[in-house]
Amino acid sequence: MKQKKRFIAGATCPECKTMDMMMLYKEHDVEKVECMQCGHKMAQPEQAVQASTRQFEQVIGVFKPSD
Repeated sequence: MKQKKRFIAGATCPECKTMDMMMLYKEHDVEKVECMQCGHKMAQPEQAVQASTRQFEQVIGVFKPSD
């Protein structure tokens, strides 16, 4: 399956300071950003991904099978 990649308009690379060269893509359900100029990569830390996912979950009930 081909990976979908998008450029982020107006984004500046924190490493080489080049504008409009940052590319966003998903790898194993984690968003990653890579500079096409210098190759600098950034990814959202695993803890932040899990925290943002769990924040919006709601527990309706807990199933407890009887012994």
